[in-house]
Amino acid sequence: MEERKEILEVKNLKVYFPLKHEVVKAVDGVSFTIYEGDSFGLVGESGCGKSQTLFSILKLLKSPGKIVGGQILYKGKDLAPLNEKEMEKVRGKEIAQIFQEPMTALNPVLTIKKQIFEAFVHTKMTKEEKDKQAIELLRLVGIPNPEKRLKEYPHQFSGGMRQRAMIAIALGENPNLLLADEPTTALDVTIQEQILALIEDLKEKLGMSMILVTHDLGVIAEMCNRVAVMYAGKIMEITDTVTLFSKPRHPYTRALMSSLPNGSKNKLETIKGTPPNLAKEIIGCPFAPRCKYAIDKCRKECPEMIEIEKNHFTRCNRLDVISKFEGLISVEEEGKNGK
Repeated sequence: MEERKEILEVKNLKVYFPLKHEVVKAVDGVSFTIYEGDSFGLVGESGCGKSQTLFSILKLLKSPGKIVGGQILYKGKDLAPLNEKEMEKVRGKEIAQIFQEPMTALNPVLTIKKQIFEAFVHTKMTKEEKDKQAIELLRLVGIPNPEKRLKEYPHQFSGGMRQRAMIAIALGENPNLLLADEPTTALDVTIQEQILALIEDLKEKLGMSMILVTHDLGVIAEMCNRVAVMYAGKIMEITDTVTLFSKPRHPYTRALMSSLPNGSKNKLETIKGTPPNLAKEIIGCPFAPRCKYAIDKCRKECPEMIEIEKNHFTRCNRLDVISKFEGLISVEEEGKNGK
């Protein structure tokens, strides 16, 4: 079997937010690899660093956030040290991003047409060619009567249509890698399903790779072939999706799984406690205060990521006592019922 080519490799990425009296370590040593054709998920609770990891790739961090360490290798070239002008050659053309809230991502005073035209900045097309391509993009993402809708403004679109328009803009230069930050959070359940199906269909049609950030394990099961579980700025576990749902090995992953709806459960389990303050020094495993398996060693030492079986990595001091987690619903069932 031919090995897939690496398209992106994130190595020991660190993203800090220096404040007046403290430093928030939003991303603290994250590493993962994206291959051609991948649908890679980043999942975890709010504030775990998954969105900041995504924003780092295109260097879209809000001030005072900055990359303070690590590499972001896109086709072998490190994006981390590039300046704004150099990054403009990467954004859209090579890597594109769709955001959580289209109403704030789209410019309210520009027509949809003008905003799609902005995506053609690196292409040499006549106005007529741009018009034709813009119409085709709206048609591709399922917006009816695209010739008319191009002339309208974002406020004239419904939430689902705004998200479709934002996807059309992201696809303007046919990128190789699509970054999706909680792309359905602001939408109702029916529209969520439509947008996710659209993204999956376009990914396959256009041959893109994708990184999907979400807090929803049901979306991960439905959309992703590989997944990394994040907590407190670190990756706790990373493997293929089927393995994660059938054999989660890190206590945090197991706790997330236990909180999923399951027809055999009388009540949902909860993860006691709260995530740590990332502006304070964390000694030991960041999940230790909430972990039922934690021992003194866990409170003193945060283990490195290790490969526990082929392509299955985790960090935990208690792997000797954590066996296969039984009683999980299947990936297929979770994909249907997990939202």
